Amino acid sequence: MGTKSVVDLTESSSEVHFSGVYMDGIEQRNTEQPTTSATDMNKQPFVIGVAGGAASGKTSVCDLIIQQLHDQRVVLVNQDSFYHNLTEEQLIRVQDYNFDHPEAFDTEHLLRVMDKLKRGQAVDIPKYDFKGYKTGVFPARRVNLADVIILEGILVFHDPRVRALMNMKIFVDTDADIRLARRIKRDTADNARDIGAVLDQYSKFVKPAFDDFILPTKKYADIIIPRGGDNHVAIDLIVQHIRMKLGQHDLCKIYPSLYVIQSTFQIRGMHTLIRDSQTTKHDFVFYSDRLIRLVVEHGLGHLPFTEKQVITPTGSVYSGVDFCKRLCGVSIIRSGESMENALRACCKGIKIGKILIHREGDNGQQLIYEKLPKDISDRHVLLLDPILGTGNSAVQAISLLLKKGVPESNIIFLNLISAPQGIHVVCKSFPKIKIVTSDIEIGLNEDFRVIPGMGEFGDRYFGTDDDHQVLLPSQ
Repeated sequence: MGTKSVVDLTESSSEVHFSGVYMDGIEQRNTEQPTTSATDMNKQPFVIGVAGGAASGKTSVCDLIIQQLHDQRVVLVNQDSFYHNLTEEQLIRVQDYNFDHPEAFDTEHLLRVMDKLKRGQAVDIPKYDFKGYKTGVFPARRVNLADVIILEGILVFHDPRVRALMNMKIFVDTDADIRLARRIKRDTADNARDIGAVLDQYSKFVKPAFDDFILPTKKYADIIIPRGGDNHVAIDLIVQHIRMKLGQHDLCKIYPSLYVIQSTFQIRGMHTLIRDSQTTKHDFVFYSDRLIRLVVEHGLGHLPFTEKQVITPTGSVYSGVDFCKRLCGVSIIRSGESMENALRACCKGIKIGKILIHREGDNGQQLIYEKLPKDISDRHVLLLDPILGTGNSAVQAISLLLKKGVPESNIIFLNLISAPQGIHVVCKSFPKIKIVTSDIEIGLNEDFRVIPGMGEFGDRYFGTDDDHQVLLPSQ
């Protein structure tokens, strides 16, 4: 992040307005926006704003989105948690307090919380006591790192600073009569309020606030959902779009030949185990093999196929595809050899060549050994190396394949983890090569090691942590 926080860039909120006192609109402020590094952007959560009138169905929409994103870490932040605490004077006149006015909310506090969440920091979200009209009565809700943040509230689109935080803005549009009916039912049945008081509040505060502040923000919405939570088609389309965005790393937008397999809790759990320095060799190998198999299967999906029809045991015709026949693997010794078993398990009888490149700091340019199939120029090649760091070793290996006559577009580079620096080097040098990986890292440290990384992969996989000697294969 930049040196200035959101708190430093915003002005403190003014006092809450009471009935009959309305703002002409929030003054546009020429404030410098906080900068974010490219690395932070790669890891930032997807923020969804959900706005609409009271009782429009915002909560139902949020619940349905959360249910469908059950395999992602989703955090719901309610704007209602950020009401200002009322003063003694305001409590005396609470019946005249307009809770639907923009200045009823502590937007500065909301911005601080959202800023921390977007940076991956844990935060405490207050719980507002609607009987005492203040926070601090109930314990705050602790919220940790999330993949998706849903910010819900009647006025979440009102402040341009809050809108700027959102990747997607949804406005739940429900007929005013339906909203009023829901409000009457909720406040009389659930909150035991008198129907006369409910209608009086609606005509005095709720409807004017909707017309003056909420409805005008509809123009900022990317998606408008009629009928709220009853519109399952709209919810399904929204969730599909969110999943697509979550699975698309920022580097994938720059390099269309880069593919990151879709993350799930299973994949994240396996990454957690193999990255843990305390994981035993047996578990490291077991879960690495599982991840490698997924990467190999995904990589095979990028090979060319031909259509083929077969007759099933029932006598029916099935229209399918035939596998690519001209295929081989090439492992970059020695870590790449850990990926050979998964490739053999997927492709029976596949030929596998080997390349050994000297790795010293950021210099991976000395070729020591190579043994490749003689007809490799006629084959599609799966290049195997679990970690893409600086990219120099990969460039040397790919250059060798090109010298052997392999077309650049026939090479698929398979990794478990990849550093952005290595991705840039390989993709810029060889734009037609496909890279398939299970995760993109933060970057490299001063020793050119991938971080957070998983240590020396070859040593951990083959159990030679204390033995750094590399044996050359016999010719």
